[in-house]
Amino acid sequence: MTRQQTLKESFTLEGKGLHTGLDIVITFLPAPENHGIKLKRIDLQEPVIIEALAENVTHTVRGTVLQKGDVQVSTVEHALAALYAFGIDNCLIEVNAPEFPILDGSAHFYVEKIKEVGIVEQKAEKDYYVVRKKIEYALPDSNSRITLLPDDTFSVDVHIGFDSAVLSNQYASLDSLDKFADEIASARTFVFVHEIEPLLSMNLIKGGDLKNALVIYDKELSQETMDRLTDKLHQPRIDATKLGYINGELNYPNEPARHKLLDVIGDLSLIGKPLKAKVIVQYPGHKINTDLAKIIRKEIKKQEVSAPIYDDAVPPVFDINAIRKLLPHRWPFLLVDKIIDINDRVIVGVKNVSGNETFFMGHFPSEPVMPGVLLVEAMAQTAGILVLNKVEEPEKYSTYFMKIDNVKFRQKVVPGDTVIFRVEMIDEIRHGCTDMKGYAFVGGKIVAEAQFMAQIIKNK
Repeated sequence: MTRQQTLKESFTLEGKGLHTGLDIVITFLPAPENHGIKLKRIDLQEPVIIEALAENVTHTVRGTVLQKGDVQVSTVEHALAALYAFGIDNCLIEVNAPEFPILDGSAHFYVEKIKEVGIVEQKAEKDYYVVRKKIEYALPDSNSRITLLPDDTFSVDVHIGFDSAVLSNQYASLDSLDKFADEIASARTFVFVHEIEPLLSMNLIKGGDLKNALVIYDKELSQETMDRLTDKLHQPRIDATKLGYINGELNYPNEPARHKLLDVIGDLSLIGKPLKAKVIVQYPGHKINTDLAKIIRKEIKKQEVSAPIYDDAVPPVFDINAIRKLLPHRWPFLLVDKIIDINDRVIVGVKNVSGNETFFMGHFPSEPVMPGVLLVEAMAQTAGILVLNKVEEPEKYSTYFMKIDNVKFRQKVVPGDTVIFRVEMIDEIRHGCTDMKGYAFVGGKIVAEAQFMAQIIKNK
């Protein structure tokens, strides 16, 4: 199990807004466990906090815009990509403008600051969104398509293509977030010269210049038209007969594709949980990226906690013999077969439900269903293993229910089901008592949940 992380210290950056042209100050601060990534507009009379979640995305033209009420923050994707790549789950971002500074058009400066201040591990467990089957989404009336495939880690492949003599087809890949700083972070955003006038007419890119974006000149304009554009952008005039990258040298040979990959990471971070998946994107853009993030957010809302990953080929942490040394329960009331993961606060156990269980003799003979009270009992036994594993001579202790709250049964458990129990300590053990939250999963879906207080008592 991996732990949540936040910044070790705060840091501040200053720069120009790409679309507003404003001078912007942005500060990244450490945040407590389970806080998530949140944006705070501090330039308003009443500061407004916006959660960095896909359901808050309202616009995606030349950047991702998050909004709450009539308050918005745009161009958030580069900073979010840097936080995601470094595994930062909890951070408060204070900004004094309706957008993040564009800086050099990449995530480079965010990455350097994160490295400088450092990262601290927190106690709470990191909650992943694990892709268990292929997810595919295509943007209507477009060639854009994004596919998520099951994988143990996170990786991204991106293919871009334009009808351009300078930038046609490019491909970029990232097989590990550990390589983000070196291979992706410095890839700058880009714009075609023929896009500039329409963007200016939309009241965008007021702060755009050759220092914060790659400018691609691929369709020859008259010198008069080129002069008018450069004057509008307050840039030096250039020779309208020379096609290519106006900025000169690229940071990477396929820098545009790498920047699109950077955007994919930043936009998918709006799922609110780190992903375990292989991401493949054809013709990506903020629209398709955030549309998929919204779809996944809807799935997450249906299920509070993701089911633990269970691979029966991996040896358990505790087998049945080890469990017998910790728990006093015996047949027919020992309801945990093995423990597959455990740390100081969380434990994951497994129960293989057989048709030979004694309780099926009466519950019910013609339609066998595992009693809900036994699912809760199995959670408690799993919790008992977590607690008793912490004490010396565990065979001299037992755990008992003191209180059970908020019990919910969502679907029945029947012979042949494999039930995965995930139990977490909500509080530290005090005076032999602790509060716990337990879930039971079958087929990746929650079948039961409960909160309970347990007490550890030494046997007489």
